[in-house]
This record gives sequence, structure tokens and C-alpha cells, in this order.
Amino acid sequence: MLNNWVVMPTCLPLVLRRCRTCASESFRTHGKFRVNAHHKLLDAWLLALCTTCGETTKLTVLERTHVRSVRPELLDRMHDNDPGLAAELLQDPGVRRRNRIALDWSGAWRLDTGGSDHLDREVIDISVGFAARIPVRPVRLIAEGCGLSRAEVGRLLAEGKLLSAIRLSGRTSGDFSFLLKR
Repeated sequence: MLNNWVVMPTCLPLVLRRCRTCASESFRTHGKFRVNAHHKLLDAWLLALCTTCGETTKLTVLERTHVRSVRPELLDRMHDNDPGLAAELLQDPGVRRRNRIALDWSGAWRLDTGGSDHLDREVIDISVGFAARIPVRPVRLIAEGCGLSRAEVGRLLAEGKLLSAIRLSGRTSGDFSFLLKR
């Protein structure tokens, strides 16, 4: 029987970028946007606050974009300070590259296993899905979901009792499945 686990975000991740005021390395965003119009051109930024000094930085979303080329729904979501839009934009590789930022997901996600009634079986077949592109180590997910230590998961992997189509020792942010034999 296949069990489904889901890695879900609990809040927006920290934005890793150097603060020009206090030399801190992280900013927290709460989904606030600033939109500025220059005649028929728009600029839009996602605002983030330094976790140490509170300095505001602007992450560029739109830069000198003609008003007619922006979807009205997108503009409405920016005016409404939609945190869902902030989450989408933070995961957009183009926005991250343009602003030279990285994301720190530690403490910003949880694993939903749907209960622990499947853990006493001899063979466990599990599919892991991601609600957002959160890079985590599969070994950590397996250890947390099965109530094992990471060393024990490593031992099971070395003994061939933990099987998957992907490499379990690195990081992944895509769906995968694994089979655990006890």
C-alpha cells in the first residue's frame, strides 16, 4: 500500500542577502509590495526587513514594465499584498537571479505523514510530494517521517534495505518515492 507524505511550507523562507547597514546576512519578508508608476511604466518590489536591524530592502519584481503588459490580476495581488504571490516570486529563479539572493528554508517547512499507522509494517512504500520547491535531504525526511535517527537511515541505505530511484544522500526539491524493508 502506497503512503503519501507532503513537505509543506509553514511560512516564507529567509532571504539570504547582505544588509548594507549592519552586515547581517538574512532578511524576512512578510509579503508586502511596493508598486510605483512612471507615466505608463511600472516598477514593483517585494519588501524585506533585515532580521537584525530592521533595514528595508527592495527585491525587484518588475522594472520599467509597460502597464499594458502586466496582467491585471497580478497587479491586484501586489496591491493587496498577497503573501501567496510573495511565495511564488521568491521561488522564481529569475527573481532570485536578478536580485542575487538565496533562500534559507530552515524552520519554514513541515512534513505531513498522515499518521504513523504504516510504520509497523515489514515493507513501507512511500511517495513524497512537495507543495513548494523546498530543498531538503531525503535522508532527513525519511528519518523524521519514520521516527529513526539519520545514522540508522544511513545504515539501512548501506545495507540495501532502503531503495529509491533518486540519490538519497543529496538534496532534492522534487517529488520522489522510496521503499523501506525492515
